[in-house]
Amino acid sequence: MSQLTVEVVAADRKVWEGEASRVTARTLDGELGILPGHEPMLSLLAESDVKVEPLDGSTRTVHVDGGFLSVDHDTVRIVSETITDGASV
Repeated sequence: MSQLTVEVVAADRKVWEGEASRVTARTLDGELGILPGHEPMLSLLAESDVKVEPLDGSTRTVHVDGGFLSVDHDTVRIVSETITDGASV
């Protein structure tokens, strides 16, 4: 099974790191869904919630105040000045 390696990083700490099946984020150009095999990209994030779906089937939601998202070789990095860690469901 293909998977993503995801890193969520704020200016002062690493918020979350792990394996996931999907990441959903809002960029300045619109909503973006990332699955394994996604083409490399770099995009600016809008202030919004970012959803990460870890392999255990839960959903982890974090609120970003902007920043950027990069995808390269099934690795997704989300970097923002301030990240509010939401609850996992």
